[in-house]
Formats: sequence, C-alpha cells, structure tokens
Amino acid sequence: MHAWLCTNPTGVENLQWQELPTPQPAKGEVLVRIHAASLNFPDLLIVQNKYQMKPELPFVPGSEYAGVVEAVGEGVTHLKVGQRVAALNGTGGFGTHTTVAAKLCMPLPDAFSYEDAAAFIMTYATSHHALIDRGALQAGETVLVLGAAGGVGTAAIQIAKAQGAKVIAAASSDDKCALCKEIGADETINYQTQDLREALKALTNGKGPDVVYDPVGGDYTEAAFRSIAWRGRYLVIGFAAGPIPALPLNLPLLKGASIVGVFWGAFSQKEPAANAAMLQELATWYAEGKIKPVMDGTMPMRDLHKAYERMGQRAVRGKLVLINQ
Repeated sequence: MHAWLCTNPTGVENLQWQELPTPQPAKGEVLVRIHAASLNFPDLLIVQNKYQMKPELPFVPGSEYAGVVEAVGEGVTHLKVGQRVAALNGTGGFGTHTTVAAKLCMPLPDAFSYEDAAAFIMTYATSHHALIDRGALQAGETVLVLGAAGGVGTAAIQIAKAQGAKVIAAASSDDKCALCKEIGADETINYQTQDLREALKALTNGKGPDVVYDPVGGDYTEAAFRSIAWRGRYLVIGFAAGPIPALPLNLPLLKGASIVGVFWGAFSQKEPAANAAMLQELATWYAEGKIKPVMDGTMPMRDLHKAYERMGQRAVRGKLVLINQ
C-alpha cells in the first residue's frame, strides 16, 4: 500500500507519499481499500499539531473515507469482504488502504457513490447533531449559518431546510452566497461587503435568528450573538478563522440565550445508539434527495499538497475529495 505519512506535525510540507506494509485487521477491525477520501478542516489542523486529537507518530492523516472491505478481523460479523463502506476514524484516510474498527463503518447502498460517501459523515453528522440535537431547531425558526459555503455550512443549510427552517447564509463572497442560494438558502449575507448586524436586522424584521450555526469564530462571533433572538441558541462548532473569540457573559443574560457546545466526535463515542440512529436518518434523507454533499471537486490522492493549499486559502466551496485512480 501507499499513504501520506506524517512523521513531524509541523505542516503540510512534511507529509511524504510512502510505500508501507499493508496492515492486517486486528480483532474487531476491517481492512478497507480506499476509493475516495475527503479533506476536512481538522485534517489541516492535525498535521500542524493544532487539533485537540494528537495521534501517536508517525500517522497517516485523513479522517473520512469510503471504499471496499478487503479483509475482516476476528469477531466481525456484520461486515463482509467486498462490502462498500464509509468511515470516519480521525486518521488513516489519505492512502490506498487502512484498517478501522468495524463499528465505525457505515454500510453503503449501491446508489451511494464513493465520492459522496467520503464527503458525508463528518459534515452531515456534525450539522445534524448541532441543529437537531443541540440546537433543538423547530420548523418555522430562522437559522443563521456562518461560513455557509464550506463543507459543514452547506450541510447545515440542507439539514435546516429539511427541518422546515428559514436559512440565512453568510459567506465571504458573492460567488459563495450564490452557491448557498442554489442549495436552498432563503437569504444570504456577504459579510465582507455588508454589515452583519444591520443585514440580520433587516432580514428578520429586527427579531434576529433563533439559532446561529458558527463553525468560523473570529471577528463575527460577537456581532452574530448581539443579533440573536430572545431564547436564541448559539452553536459553537469550530474556529476556522483561527482566533477563539471571547464573549461578554452579559450578552446571553440580556438575550435569555444559550451558548451551546457541539462536539459530534465525543457524542458519537458517548452515545453510540443515538449516533447510529442519526446516521440512519441522514442516509434516508440522502436516498430521498433531501441532502447531497456539495462538491468543490475531486483531485488525485497524489495531489494532497495542492488540496491542502486550496483549503488553507479558504478557496474550497463544499467538500474537496481525493480519489485513488
């Protein structure tokens, strides 16, 4: 097998494409031949030693992938050789093969393409857990999605619309705003050229959004929170802008609002039955055409450095998927 190996987590430039022994699955694991793997923001952080999970060195990055089971370990009965699966394991995806715990594999129906499956679990599970579970989003409520043209943002738009909510999508360019409209956003805000608070006031008749979905952090957090509706829920997803913002705690008091942490990875480990039910609902929504990953494009697995460069420039719209040819 071949894979991108990280021996020194000081940046993308230190990743090397290497030939490695093909591993054999241990008890409870399967060996997957990888067809496609998506690039997520944590995949950038993890090779810079900036992510909360710090794998033992050396490791192969790539948290999310899809492929075919080539071997099964002892005790695995619900998966078989030749079965199509997707998995989110935190590492291992940027290569031709990997082993993964069988319990982390999502069986794929034939109609689910490898490219879509590789771009599915992290963004849609995060967004569903955030909006439906943590945010208790109800039909008729208004959601503000920050960073709306990215992977989790586009998933959040689709899930909020499937739940019957009104969506205001905020992004950093007119092209990104147009993409958000194409996939169902009711209104858009270009926060590079528009004042976020004034735009939200106009679009909500002064009420503000009921739920704010924030994977960005940085300079827009306080402005968005100051605009939130009474009893609003502010969902803390991540900090793609870099700085972790600090909010004055009198703001949630004055708004009767909640600051809600969203950590889907911990949820999936601590509440596996609820997570499995959620993934099943998402698979059903995919089959019904309610949700579909937005693709920035595909690139050969060997072009990982170029893919990272594109993500680092915040040029990705939707998900960028690497494929083994």
